[in-house]
Amino acid sequence: MGCFGFLKTMMFLFNGIIFLAGAVILGVGIWVKVDSGSILNFLQNIQGAPGELGQVLNVGYLLIAVGAVLLILGFLGCCGAIRESRCMLLLFFIIILIVFIAEVAGAIVLLVFKPLAENLIKQVGGEVVKSIRNDYGKNSDVTGLWNSTMTTLKCCGFNNYTDFTNSYFVNDTKSYPFQCCNRVPSYKYHRIFFIFLFPQTISGCFPALKKLVDDNAVIIIAVALGIAALEISLFLHLNRFGEM
Repeated sequence: MGCFGFLKTMMFLFNGIIFLAGAVILGVGIWVKVDSGSILNFLQNIQGAPGELGQVLNVGYLLIAVGAVLLILGFLGCCGAIRESRCMLLLFFIIILIVFIAEVAGAIVLLVFKPLAENLIKQVGGEVVKSIRNDYGKNSDVTGLWNSTMTTLKCCGFNNYTDFTNSYFVNDTKSYPFQCCNRVPSYKYHRIFFIFLFPQTISGCFPALKKLVDDNAVIIIAVALGIAALEISLFLHLNRFGEM
């Protein structure tokens, strides 16, 4: 019974985390759809952006759907573990199986349309760079968005620091954003020298975001497999006790 109690506790903790994550993602999705000044609207209004951008970046409904699914999964997992309900755990397995099938289908679609996706990213990237050069330091919304992004991801520009070359900000201040060279004092001439002496140390935000996803993909998969193993173990225990 000690092992069974441990499984129940771990199930409750893991699914509680899933439930909270679902609540956060659902909240972000609702914010994206409701807030007229959101990042989504900013990107959709970039001058010269490709027509497909509005649809690709319309992630509000996707976030709401993902958040709702995670909320349901977390609820079923927690209640199924605490109440030792085989029905709830079985429903949990069915949803997990559906999600797994959807992920496989999504991966196949991504591979099939990879050239189209890469071309779209290049188009979007070009327009984002234009926005950086024209609006950073001039438009407070654009400036605040990029400052937050660069500070969080410890990056500079979309591709790298050259996105700011000949930009309004550099021409006006004669310096690069401090996030582009946070390893040196904030004095603007030091920032310029650092960038030209050590350009390879300054990563762009798109490569940084891609690296963040790639680095954590294995962890996410491992956690998902661990939760699935706990669910299967608990379900088998409940079946065995039910047969006694």
